[in-house]
Amino acid sequence: MAHTEERISKILSAYGVCSRRAAEELLRTGRITVNGAAAELGQKADPDCDVLCVDGTPLQTRPEGIYIMLHKPRGYVTTASDERGRRSVLELTADCGGRVWPVGRLDMDSEGLLLLTNDGDLTQRLIHPRHEVRKIYTVRIAGDSAAAAARLRSMDSLEGERICRPQVRVLRAGEGQGVLSIAIHEGKNRQVRRMCAAAGCKVLRLKRVQEGAVKLGNLPVGAWRYLTAEEIRRLKEA
Repeated sequence: MAHTEERISKILSAYGVCSRRAAEELLRTGRITVNGAAAELGQKADPDCDVLCVDGTPLQTRPEGIYIMLHKPRGYVTTASDERGRRSVLELTADCGGRVWPVGRLDMDSEGLLLLTNDGDLTQRLIHPRHEVRKIYTVRIAGDSAAAAARLRSMDSLEGERICRPQVRVLRAGEGQGVLSIAIHEGKNRQVRRMCAAAGCKVLRLKRVQEGAVKLGNLPVGAWRYLTAEEIRRLKEA
């Protein structure tokens, strides 16, 4: 049987040990060994032939893929730990059957659909800009909805950085505030909030309702569920 070597950071991510970025830090600090020798950044290995250890503990069997969606409440961060002691979304998914991590960002003040997985390859596919995975947000704003929507539709840069023009619809317009649907393909830090600020309107509430082919639907706030086989297939083809 033919064996294939892969970067150690990719192997650790695929086995659910940590993200690729965290794996690179483990490599820099000499905490990874291959066949008893300290591994180097960028080194490749074959997990079927080589003995890889993290802090002296061999990798376990490659885990089954876990793919879930969470209806993230406001007030939770999307990091594993927080130096300020804020609550993490991982507290809400602790009973999912294995170690997972959030796919991309959803800031503490925002809510809605958040994907979590232990599949490093899918994570890279969904967050890499070249794949242009579409994300849709429902945004309640203070200000003139029609004027804000028009400015957002023509926006092709944000603070000097090029962005794809968003798709924007006015869902509801009222006296001094309204609700917009905003679809983007990037995942820059607090992008929708920054875009709205640049368009002259204040975000009152922001909720992600779709990522790729996966929709939040009527999943209750704070609840999670496993993705269906069809949802996983469509995400991998995104």
